[in-house]
Amino acid sequence: MTIKAVVFDAYGTLYDVQSVAEVTEDAFPGYGELITQIWRIKQLEYSWLRSLMRRYQDFSTITRDSLAYTLRSLGLQYDAGTFDRIIDKYLHLDLYPDALASLEAMKEKKLAILSNGSPDMLNALVRNSGLDRVLDATISVDAKKIFKPSPEAYTLIEEVLRVPPSDVLFISSNPWDACGAKAFGLNVAWIERVTPEAMALACVESETLPPLTMFKALRTQMDELGVVPDYRIHGLSELPALLASHRS
Repeated sequence: MTIKAVVFDAYGTLYDVQSVAEVTEDAFPGYGELITQIWRIKQLEYSWLRSLMRRYQDFSTITRDSLAYTLRSLGLQYDAGTFDRIIDKYLHLDLYPDALASLEAMKEKKLAILSNGSPDMLNALVRNSGLDRVLDATISVDAKKIFKPSPEAYTLIEEVLRVPPSDVLFISSNPWDACGAKAFGLNVAWIERVTPEAMALACVESETLPPLTMFKALRTQMDELGVVPDYRIHGLSELPALLASHRS
């Protein structure tokens, strides 16, 4: 395997979507974690549903609609300022601690993001986090008007980077995305940040599952879709060694 480009999912892979919990808790004390998990689940669902319905709206619209759904479903009242303050966090998500150093260690490869995020969201996020200094491209599925894991979305990698799928290593912590990329024909490394053993322990330690544990059970465990990633790692920091092993 010759890897010429390493392409990353953004949300949940390079950027911690759970970092919105601080602002949701500040806006709605006692509801922050619940809002955070329902919001993310609906955000993903709306991207898939709109793809299936062929009624595309970009990710910024989906992010706003899924937050509106969440607050309405919980019976929470809010004003425009509160709503916009929560939404703005998606332009300032926290990088995972090992993200920047890992990308800098792989700078001899073409480095890019392929994300469901809309161009305005992604460009602001990348700039605000400083990743614009190390990325060769930030690619939004908006160019195809359909969301991952649709195969059409992954074709953007070759179109933009001019690197064929066989020479690309795609990185995602989202199981559905890792499966979609593998089904398309990319080399795939899945970041397993939550192991089944950790899930089992979390479940036995609590009679009532907290929202974050339920989210992890639904969205962090490998899906049964008939495809599996080529590599299973536990953090971005493992990627430079993975690439190095293929040069030796």
